[in-house]
Amino acid sequence: MKRFEELGLSARILKVLKQKGFEQPTSIQEKVIPFLMQGTQDVIAQAQTGTGKTAAFGIPILESLKENATHVQAIVLTPTRELAIQVSEEIFSLRGDKKVRVTPIYGGQSMSQQLRSLKQGVDIVVGTPGRVLDHLNRRSLRLEKIDYLVLDEADEMLNMGFIEDVAQIMKSTQKSKRTLMFSATMPKPIQKIADQYMQKYQLIRADKEDLTVASIDQIYFEVSQNDKFEALCRIIDVEEDFYGLVFCRTKIDTDTVARHLSERGYDAEALNGDIAQSSREKILNRFKKRAINILVATDVAARGIDVQDLTHVINFSLPQGPEAYVHRIGRTGRAGKEGNAITFVTPEEYKKLQFIKRIIKTDIRKAKIPKVKEIIAVKRLRMKATVQEIISSQPSLECYALSAELLKDNAPEDIVAALVEYVFEDELHEANYAPIRDVKVDTKGKTRLFIQQGKKDGLSPKKLVSLIEKKCGFSSRLIRDVRVLEKFSFITLPFHEAEVVLSFFKKRKHKNDFYVTKAKKER
Repeated sequence: MKRFEELGLSARILKVLKQKGFEQPTSIQEKVIPFLMQGTQDVIAQAQTGTGKTAAFGIPILESLKENATHVQAIVLTPTRELAIQVSEEIFSLRGDKKVRVTPIYGGQSMSQQLRSLKQGVDIVVGTPGRVLDHLNRRSLRLEKIDYLVLDEADEMLNMGFIEDVAQIMKSTQKSKRTLMFSATMPKPIQKIADQYMQKYQLIRADKEDLTVASIDQIYFEVSQNDKFEALCRIIDVEEDFYGLVFCRTKIDTDTVARHLSERGYDAEALNGDIAQSSREKILNRFKKRAINILVATDVAARGIDVQDLTHVINFSLPQGPEAYVHRIGRTGRAGKEGNAITFVTPEEYKKLQFIKRIIKTDIRKAKIPKVKEIIAVKRLRMKATVQEIISSQPSLECYALSAELLKDNAPEDIVAALVEYVFEDELHEANYAPIRDVKVDTKGKTRLFIQQGKKDGLSPKKLVSLIEKKCGFSSRLIRDVRVLEKFSFITLPFHEAEVVLSFFKKRKHKNDFYVTKAKKER
C-alpha cells in the first residue's frame, strides 16, 4: 500500500494529514486521489460505507480550489442532515490554513442562518437535496460556476426518493464541472443518472474490505445504562496494563465519561469535534506516549487515530451499524498482536448487537462483569509482585536503616501493613466500587411482525415466506405463524431474524415494496 506522500499531495495537506494521525490511505483514497489530482474525467467510485470516501474526494477538491473566490466552487449532496454535518466537518478539518469556507445546509436548520452564511460567501456547500433545491429556487444559491459536484451515498439518495431532486440540481450546474459519484452499490437508476448527466467517466472500485476481525477477542456485557460507567471502571482495573479507546455516541458523553474517570484517578481525556485542532494534537501526542492511557472519543473524532499497541477498544455506546463496529474495534489487534473488544449492551440494544454479529459473521461472546472480590484479588497479586520486584532490586542502605529503626518499636506485619496503606492508599477497599445490578435479556424470544400487504397485493403464505427467505438469507423453517389477510399479513420470527427483516424492509423503496413493523396487536 502506498503512503500519502506518494499521491502527489501538497505539503499543506500532508501536514494536516499528519496532524490528524492519518498514515496510510485506504483503498478508495489510494485509487481516487491520484486520478482526481491528475485527470479531468468524471468519476464513479464504488466503495463501502466507512472506507474514507470523504477524504478521497475532499482532499483533491481542497487542493484545486482557489482562495478568496466570489462564488461557490463545489457542492456535495448527501442523503441525510447527519451526513451533511459530518462531511462538512471532515472537509473543514482537512483544509489546514487554506482560506476555504465550508457550509452545511439541510432541512431542520434555521433558514435565516443558512441565508446569512451563503450571503457572506461560501466555497464548498454540503447539503441535502431538498434544502439545496429550496435555495436554488430562492436564488440564494447559484451553481452555474461550480468546478465540482459530488454525490455522496448516491444509492441511499435513491432509496430515500431523492433521485429526481438530484437530477434537477444537476441540471442547474455548468457542463464543464467534474462530477464525482460515490456509492456502495450501483443500481440501474443510479447508472441511468450517470449516463444522462455525467461526461465521460471512470469507474473506480475499492478493494473489497471483508468485515472480519479474526485477531480480536470480542466480548459483550449485559448492563443497564446507569451502570455502564461502573462496569467500565471494573474492566480497566482488572487489566494489568490497560491502554485503550472508549467510544461514546455523543460529544457530551465523551466529556462526561472522561471527567468521571479523571475524578476517580484514571489518566483519561476526551476527544470530540468541539476540541480545537491544537488541543487535539496535544491529546493524541500524550496518548501515543502513554502519558494518558484512556482516550474517550466519538467515531468522527477518532478517525485517523493509528496506535499499534492498543490493548482494548470499548464500546461504551453501541455503534450505529456493522461497518462502524468493525472500524472501531479494528484499532486493536494490529501488527499481529491479539486485541480485546468489549461492548456494553443494554436489554433494549440486544437485538441490534445480534444484527451486527450476523452481518459481520463473527462471534461476540457473552461474559460476566468482574466481581469486586475478583478485582481486589487481582490487585493484591499485582501489589505483591511490585513489592517483590523492589526487594529483588535491593533497596538503598538508607531504606534498610529506616527499616531497622521502625522494627525497634513495631511488629513487622504492622510496618508492612502501614507501608502498603501509605503506598497503595485505598486500592484494596471494596467500598470504592458501587454495586452493578443484574439485567435480563430475552435471547430466545420471538417477535410478531406486521406487513402492510396482503391477498389484494397478490401475496400468499408461500410467496411471502419465499420472498423473505430470498431477500434476507435465512431458512424458511424459522418463519412461523404466517397469516395473509386481505390487506395485510403477519409472521413470527426469532429476535435475530426479525431484526434483519426490519432492517431490510424498514422503509418502502418502491411503490410495491413491503412496509414492515413490529405488530402491536393483530387486527
